[in-house]
Amino acid sequence: MAPASPLLAQSQAFTTDDMLQVEWVSEPAFTPDGNHITYVVTSPGDGETTQSDLWTVSWQGGDAHAVQATLDRDESAPTYNADGTVLAFLRSGKDDEPTQLWISEAGAAARKVTTLPGGVDSYTLSPDGRSAVVVSEVGVHVGQNPDVPPPVVIDRFIIRQDGRGWLDDRRAQMFRVDLASGDAVQITSGDYDNASPAWSPDGQWIAFVSKRCEDADRHYCTDIYVMSPQGGEPRRISTFKDADSDMSGEFGRPQWSPDSSQLVWTRAGDESFNWYTPYQLVTADLATGTERNVAWIDRWVYFPRWSADGKTILALVEQDRDTWLARIDPASDRITYLTSGSRFAYGFAASPNGRIAVLDGDSNTPTALMSVEQRPRTLSPQNAWVAGRRLSATQDVSFMSGDTEIHGQLLLPPDHQPGQRHPLVVRLHGGPVYQFSHEFMGDWQVFAANGYAVLGINPRGSSGRGAAFAQEQMAAWGSVDVEDISAGISHVLDMGVADPDAIGVGGWSYGGILTDYMIAREPRIKAAVSGAGMANFFGGYGVDQYSRDYELELGRPWENVDRWMELSYPFFKPETITAPTLFLCSEVDWNVPCTGSQQLYQVLHSLDVPTRLVVYPGQTHSLSVPSYIRDRMERELGWYDFYLKGEGEGGAR
Repeated sequence: MAPASPLLAQSQAFTTDDMLQVEWVSEPAFTPDGNHITYVVTSPGDGETTQSDLWTVSWQGGDAHAVQATLDRDESAPTYNADGTVLAFLRSGKDDEPTQLWISEAGAAARKVTTLPGGVDSYTLSPDGRSAVVVSEVGVHVGQNPDVPPPVVIDRFIIRQDGRGWLDDRRAQMFRVDLASGDAVQITSGDYDNASPAWSPDGQWIAFVSKRCEDADRHYCTDIYVMSPQGGEPRRISTFKDADSDMSGEFGRPQWSPDSSQLVWTRAGDESFNWYTPYQLVTADLATGTERNVAWIDRWVYFPRWSADGKTILALVEQDRDTWLARIDPASDRITYLTSGSRFAYGFAASPNGRIAVLDGDSNTPTALMSVEQRPRTLSPQNAWVAGRRLSATQDVSFMSGDTEIHGQLLLPPDHQPGQRHPLVVRLHGGPVYQFSHEFMGDWQVFAANGYAVLGINPRGSSGRGAAFAQEQMAAWGSVDVEDISAGISHVLDMGVADPDAIGVGGWSYGGILTDYMIAREPRIKAAVSGAGMANFFGGYGVDQYSRDYELELGRPWENVDRWMELSYPFFKPETITAPTLFLCSEVDWNVPCTGSQQLYQVLHSLDVPTRLVVYPGQTHSLSVPSYIRDRMERELGWYDFYLKGEGEGGAR
């Protein structure tokens, strides 16, 4: 059981301040000549903000610097036209103004192109750099900010969505924009959303994702369409009855081959399996309409795009605790991995001359922009200071839970000595179809630096090990996953590195939900932190954004009362809960609303179990205000310190 990376021997401990100083690198885009890469750096801003700016770096290394940087607005989504004379990007507005499309021509100062009331969510640039197609919300009240807002009128099955709020008549439509004048012409319409546009290299077509099936809110029925940039009736390309690609772009938008003859995208499984089936690759020939499943290997695949010569497809492929960049031959289904080892990649860029750069990191290294070549080079300069911190090495752990082998990762305090036992913090991931990977986890390092052993487990229901492993937990939340977490706790106790009288658990989103299950089933837990969790799913139906998902996976609550009751056992059978539990939630989170935290908090208060509820004002599912992120980290530490170490005041502030 060797460490995933060597223990760094530097003297300075990793702190909460350090966690907040980590810069996140994303969205790389090559210049067409392949000599430079523009990318996004998100870092601490001025006061209560984070700041996202565009940076550029030479392929040869060095000369990295910020471009188009602003102190009061964020930049994202850089894209070049075919000859590199136009750099387009999104820039957030001031105060309550929406995000709009901006361009810089031949290196000149940037200028704003769009002034759409609904802002710009995503876009695609024409090859000649004269036009763009953008996605913007339209609706009766979109862009209006009256002193007294009008009543919200909703007819849809899905009531609201995290980050969008109430879903009234608003829809995401596409507009063709002239970059010289800023004139915008709406080219889609109707009572459905459109997303992820991609302009063909020959300039003739726009590919995009839309949901146009009957009663679309109740189904995963996204499809790939193509249409003329001038508008007109779209042509449906995909033939699958369920999800092709996704509206959020989380798995990548449809991508054109260099000769504009083919598309590639990711396809989900049958919607009856909800999230529990891997997204895999599909190609389509536009002339014949022929589709082909490419290299279906029972693993989640992300962000496909054609190679520069159009002969292969580049994509990220998730493995057990790792994600690697792969080159896939669509003719033979052969997969060649371009990265490997205990690493986590989450983005990449490819140039017309065949150069490739990947966003890649490991357990001791925040993600950086790396060249993909025989001897990879680090191109981005961000986070070099982390090498000067005393970090904990990550150990891979494996153990049996019944007849199933379960995998996870373990961090011990940097000064751990053989024979020492430490208070244990078990981290529980969200999803549930997600996994802890070999990636830099700043909060884990803070826990370890404060004397905790940290255990991250990928129980049944996690991704990385195929559909069957994920589906074992489907409609069975709080069952096999609880068994697997408990088996992991027993394993590290048997290793002799954890104190059996000082065990804590915690997580966010499904990690918070699983925390609620754990405190109801695992008596060894002495302290818990439940973030954005839920214990009474009857209280979630119609309140959060998952009514469709509940019905697909669990059935309607009034028709399947026993199943819903069974999955809500922490709320309806709380008598076994004794662990002091801190509940954290975000005020305007419609993914997992505060309702879930409030209800179990109230139950524990009624039963005189030590508890506290913390609400972060104005925040959606992911915290974005630096002081709130700091507060969450310090409160979690304080809670564990008090109940596992007998130190401090339990995070009281």
